[in-house]
Amino acid sequence: MSGLVGQGVARVDGRAKVTGAARYAADNEVAGVLHGFLVMSTIARGEVVEIDTRAALAHPGVVAVYTHADMPRLRLPSFPYNRPFVPMQDTRVHHHGQPVAYVLAQTLEQAQEAANLVKVRYRAEDPVARMADVLGEAFLPEKFRNRPNEAARGDAAAALEQAEVRIDQTYSSPMQHHNPIEPHTTTAVWEDGTLILYESTQGVVFARNAVAFAFGKGQGSVRVISPYLGGGFGAKGPTYPHTLLTAAAAQLAGRPVKLVLSRAQMYTSNGHRAEYRHHLRLGATRQGTLTAIVDTSTAQVTRIDENIYNGSDSTLRLYACPNVHVRQLGVRLDLPTSSYMRSPETTAHFGLETAMDELSHELGIDPVELRIRNHTEIDQQSETGQAYAGKQLLECYRTAAEAFGWARRNPRPGTTRDGDEYVGWGMATETHTYGYIPSQAHLAIGPDGRATLRAATQEIGTGTYTVLTQVVAEGLGMPLGQVTTLLGDTTYPDASLSAGSSTMPSVAGPAADAARRARDAVIALAVADPRSPLHGVPAEEVVTGNGHLFARNDRDRRDTYRDVVTRHGSSVEVTGRQDNTAGHSFGAVFLEVRIQPRLGRLRVTRVVTAHDLGRVLNRRTARGQVIGGVTWGIGFALMEHTMVDPNTARVVNPNLSTYLVPVCADTPSVEALFVDRSEPDGRLLGVRGFGETPGTGVPAAIGNAIYHAIGRRLRDVPFTQDKLL
Repeated sequence: MSGLVGQGVARVDGRAKVTGAARYAADNEVAGVLHGFLVMSTIARGEVVEIDTRAALAHPGVVAVYTHADMPRLRLPSFPYNRPFVPMQDTRVHHHGQPVAYVLAQTLEQAQEAANLVKVRYRAEDPVARMADVLGEAFLPEKFRNRPNEAARGDAAAALEQAEVRIDQTYSSPMQHHNPIEPHTTTAVWEDGTLILYESTQGVVFARNAVAFAFGKGQGSVRVISPYLGGGFGAKGPTYPHTLLTAAAAQLAGRPVKLVLSRAQMYTSNGHRAEYRHHLRLGATRQGTLTAIVDTSTAQVTRIDENIYNGSDSTLRLYACPNVHVRQLGVRLDLPTSSYMRSPETTAHFGLETAMDELSHELGIDPVELRIRNHTEIDQQSETGQAYAGKQLLECYRTAAEAFGWARRNPRPGTTRDGDEYVGWGMATETHTYGYIPSQAHLAIGPDGRATLRAATQEIGTGTYTVLTQVVAEGLGMPLGQVTTLLGDTTYPDASLSAGSSTMPSVAGPAADAARRARDAVIALAVADPRSPLHGVPAEEVVTGNGHLFARNDRDRRDTYRDVVTRHGSSVEVTGRQDNTAGHSFGAVFLEVRIQPRLGRLRVTRVVTAHDLGRVLNRRTARGQVIGGVTWGIGFALMEHTMVDPNTARVVNPNLSTYLVPVCADTPSVEALFVDRSEPDGRLLGVRGFGETPGTGVPAAIGNAIYHAIGRRLRDVPFTQDKLL
């Protein structure tokens, strides 16, 4: 059905989700399952001396209590495992909330009650929990995966010294935590040496690989199933210790085990956005041309690993600047390992886009105009001067500014009021990297004329089922209702992790390739079959639409997918593959804030965005990603803040009553505009990864709007009332 891709098709899995038919990881009913509950350490640094499990074992319904003395010795997986150690393998405690015992019982309530009866005696050491206390010990870590923690071009120090205008400021953000509606959960079932995991994960293939390695098994001996995810935001990208421990507990008990982390346990069990300090210095001419950027950031790491997940990619690549030096330092604290959190580049981008606004006011140049003057079509880190493919950022500026009415803005801070409220307008560029992971997709067309796509990627709430169904239906020329997409099972062909905005760039191409291959195979069967009305028609002269095959020049000569495959006697099955490369998506966000000065009350009242994401595959799901990104950005800027007791290194607000996140009342309507243009070479449907881009500029845009409203520059998020008064 021509033109299906790009339409705002409603979610094909929507009915299943609203009726409860969609089965999330914890919904799977497994016969004989035991319920697990973790006992967490109450110290942040030290050693377990003794664990008394007698009272817990005597509790009704309790089947077992495992400690480090019982657990099998597991191998430490590499990426995407998110701890530099496997808990309960020895007595060492590396952070508060580390698992030290695992209780199994007939019911969840029995396991929870018994966990409270486990008595643990420790040899405690004084933890270090505040980055401010040890900034003098910051160091340059080894590179994380393939990204260096220091990069430079030109001579940034000399250029900064010679700059006509300089901005020198520090920006900061606190520790922040993911809070998906669905908590992390694992159900482990061993069957004849094979492990089946019903897992809340953003990467079934990656989880399978990590677990198989930990248990010393081949990948074929582990199956991971995750057809639906109740939110992840990066939290469920890596594999965490609770998954390994649940599989080990099920192996020891000889029965299936289900574990659902409590909300509080999620604050120490599945990563977070690290506390971050960003010292940024810009040098420019009086005409606004950037001549130097010196970017030094400091993030919390642990005492036993050095991973920094918050990159400074936009500093290196977004604007034309000949002299740039980026250093990413770490400070060791006795806290859990941080991890990816949606749009991880936002921490550094917040500083850059705030500094650009400060520079614009220093020079008296409109913030949009300043960005246009420093726009580049060239990847600034490319040694060969490679241009971005089809970059449309200038169009984003123009389109969003026009829709917002930016030309009516009075640039003087503190001069725009509406009644007793100050009104501020702010903007920022948005950009984020997207990844590519080699993927495959299997497509079968059965004698009933229906097509079924299978791929071991997953639906994390972004609309993957819907978009892939659109891609296949259009490629085949088949009604949407005749295509079924199956995801989230490692028995399907290996496919992308749903993280790093990599799903569509990795999987859409293989799905489209599979559709082309299947369509061509069915056409070949039809034109070779004397029983087909298309017999003898050149294959290149056959077109498809609405489930039919037509001769291009004689529409009366037609056949159907169902009839062709039925006559063939067996399903037509193909596997699609398509290479791609990683890249960047771009955009701009313009927004309005209103501030009541007597109370310090701040509201974000209007948002307009424009994004360049290549070809838009589904406008409805793309707009949903924009709304999600804006909401996430509002939380980053105004609310989210994980608080840690400096004496115990314990998270003191591990719940949604004191860790605040935006709700519908906090989020205004969002006008989401798209520059809908395919890549110049037309490859891979012209799609780019997009999901993480729409949140990147929002925190800076809010801060910039606050400055425009009241003339106060805020550089430390969240922008709480005390900072406004």
